[in-house]
Amino acid sequence: MDPILEVHNLSLQYRHTPVLQEINLHLHSGQFAAIVGPSGAGKTSLLKLILGLLRATQGQVQLIQDSNASRSAPRLSYVPQVDVVDWNFPVTVQQVVWMGRPRPKFSWPWPTDAEKQRVQNVLEQLEIGHLANQHIRNLSGGQQQRVFLARALVAEPDLLVLDEPTSGVDMRTAENMLHLLLDLNQQGMTILMTTHDLNMAAAHIPWIICLNKRIIAEGEPEAVFTEPILNETYQGDMMVLHHDGLLLVQQRPHEHTRDDVLPNPILGHEADFLTPTTPLEESPNGCATPAVSV
Repeated sequence: MDPILEVHNLSLQYRHTPVLQEINLHLHSGQFAAIVGPSGAGKTSLLKLILGLLRATQGQVQLIQDSNASRSAPRLSYVPQVDVVDWNFPVTVQQVVWMGRPRPKFSWPWPTDAEKQRVQNVLEQLEIGHLANQHIRNLSGGQQQRVFLARALVAEPDLLVLDEPTSGVDMRTAENMLHLLLDLNQQGMTILMTTHDLNMAAAHIPWIICLNKRIIAEGEPEAVFTEPILNETYQGDMMVLHHDGLLLVQQRPHEHTRDDVLPNPILGHEADFLTPTTPLEESPNGCATPAVSV
């Protein structure tokens, strides 16, 4: 299988501070890979080097188009972290997605009927078609993530690059986002993303790249999510557990307990929680209300 992306001996430094050192990796067309590592490991910087948003100190990034493709070069789309977006900017969902459409150098600034239909099709694919005219600030975190995913998909990319697509959302929304990306991958989309959620990566993503300024290891989750590799990646004491067919990763707890740190904490009062057996009393207006003693 031919690669779509090759990174050769890539290094980056800001002034005299090394950020990435001698990165070598490649992605095959149709692959789904995640980069994991601690904060400051260089994950976002690596994505920006691949996207051409940063210039490497040394090395190169090469995008390789399939010989049977009609395009002269692969098309990349980028989904940034949601916390870098100005959600108060006066723009609707539909307008955000329009911004992602590829346009010839000389073209009208407004979308054609065909482009409008393409935008609506992508919104429907992501189950947010009904939000087309909503302001982006009125959306939930999961909906906002889908809007920027739609903005990336409307360009029909060969490689989809996402920076922390499950950050800032609840567990159920993150799970839904991963399943959506898996569906896109099964349709042939090549995907590269970063994530801090090791357990979700272990459960969903077939290829893992462990990064901390350099590539520590890469491979299937079962091969790279081991204590020695994770300890080297995170510079900590990590535990890897296997339970009910799942691979679970956790930093090893400190030996001390909360009682050692705070032996005399100030506690709240114990409430009388309602249970299904709580008797009901009829209020003056005829409605049944729980009888609670105070």
